[in-house]
Amino acid sequence: MTHDHDLVLRPTAAQTEAALNPPPGRNGGDLVVETLAALGATTVFGLPGQHALGMFDALRRSDLRYIGLRVENNAGFAADAYGRITGEAAPLLLSTGPGALTSLAALQEARAASAPVLAISSQVPTAGLGGGRHGYLHELPDQAASFRGVVKSVHTVRTQSQIPSAIAEAWTSALTVPHGPVWVEIPQDVLLAKTPIPVVTGGDTFPEELPPRPELTAVAADLLSRAERPAIIAGGGVVRADASKKLRQLAERLQAPVVTTFGGKGAFPWTHALSLQSWLEDRHTTDFLEDADVLLVVGSGLGELSSNYHTFQPRGRVIQIEADLGKLESNHPALGIHADARLALQALLETVGERTDPAAPERVREVLAKVRERIASQELTLEQDVLAAVRKALPSGAPSFWDMTILAYWAWSAFDAKAPNTMHSAQGAGGLGYGFPAALGAAAADPTHPVLAVSGDGGALYSIAELATARQYDLNVTWLIVDDGGYGILREYMTDAFGEPTATELTRPDYVALAESFGVPGVRTSPETLEADLAKALAAPGPSVVVLPAVLRMFAPTHLD
Repeated sequence: MTHDHDLVLRPTAAQTEAALNPPPGRNGGDLVVETLAALGATTVFGLPGQHALGMFDALRRSDLRYIGLRVENNAGFAADAYGRITGEAAPLLLSTGPGALTSLAALQEARAASAPVLAISSQVPTAGLGGGRHGYLHELPDQAASFRGVVKSVHTVRTQSQIPSAIAEAWTSALTVPHGPVWVEIPQDVLLAKTPIPVVTGGDTFPEELPPRPELTAVAADLLSRAERPAIIAGGGVVRADASKKLRQLAERLQAPVVTTFGGKGAFPWTHALSLQSWLEDRHTTDFLEDADVLLVVGSGLGELSSNYHTFQPRGRVIQIEADLGKLESNHPALGIHADARLALQALLETVGERTDPAAPERVREVLAKVRERIASQELTLEQDVLAAVRKALPSGAPSFWDMTILAYWAWSAFDAKAPNTMHSAQGAGGLGYGFPAALGAAAADPTHPVLAVSGDGGALYSIAELATARQYDLNVTWLIVDDGGYGILREYMTDAFGEPTATELTRPDYVALAESFGVPGVRTSPETLEADLAKALAAPGPSVVVLPAVLRMFAPTHLD
């Protein structure tokens, strides 16, 4: 009797030839790049350093495309975006100690957003592993310990024979739901030493699927079929699982209104009759969701931003589908289904009954009308006009990447993403500096669309060095910088809390002149000319910068009422 796991793949003639007659001059770094290529990688991001030179020297002997950024954290953001856009594990090559540690904030965002990033770092020579203080450059007592609380898995290599398996294992981990960043570290001497190991040619990996338990989906389908007022919250897990079509089919079958979280933008059509859009920081939306007798939460942990700052208190039965076991029922008791969103939604579609509820669209219109009335009462025409201009200028299929800035906070609630997997922000971990380097990674992933990055002037200063990267690789990214002279949202928070702000005002450069000094076209615009200037910049090939001097305000929060 033959079992699938007994089958052994026989090498091809070409693989046998390559194994018996490897090219001369290979080292441990070649094993790294050969393994990546065998796994299907085509593009790597990173920044060289002394201990990592073996990997970077091997790149010139490979067919991998290298995108080199100027700061390790920015390289991490670029890899994050590449992973989000392609669904592939994005290799990130880094050096030991300071270089590795500088990537931590980007890896935290990738973990929070379930973006598959394969970080490969050098280490001190093998003799320095184990915590002894040998005085090597960049030495840490335990470099891997700095990453264990941030990434999904950590893999330390000690010999060249471990390189292909360790990288393949990490690759599988990154692409097993929930996706996320992983960490591999390889000592300097292992990377530099000549290798007798044959060329790596096999790279098949099989990320495990996460199907739902059938007894749980049966109960969930029964609850949803008998519900009088069902509603759905769709999170980033729907987008990561490419499950938007299944979500729409289920919502229409149940006649259940849908709210998308900020991480789930685009998971449900914005103008659909059942779309409550993304107004989660609004009491009218919160009240509506609390009134649902059965609430289906798909791909969201109902964290701070998705629960109107934990003021949301559902009164009905909650069904939560979540691939991250740590998020399952972490904030609200629920029928918890630990599963990939796509597989769980498919299971529900196969078992749920069809509901008729002609009043559901009208209830949705009533909630949205109340939201519009609340916003209109605050005299925020400038902010709404600026956001509308961005939407009109941006082609419908083009992705956008938003830094932590007031215009992005507006976009979380009020921006129509047009399609799934097109609007991304750093709302997972909430760090500054995400927008522009992430947009560069997206442009590297798909050069067929222009890419928009949006930053405030405070966040922009984190990423200025990457104008050189944009120019060097001629990446098709337009960077909108909203210049309000400081950390605008922190200015508002401090003024509201303490009466006046502290440490929020910034001396900043002339961003147009600065962009032009890198050879990147720049233009200063106004709210009235923003749409035209932005559309023109997006239509032109290569990088560009559009600067909007404006002080924007946030709409009033409802969680403090």
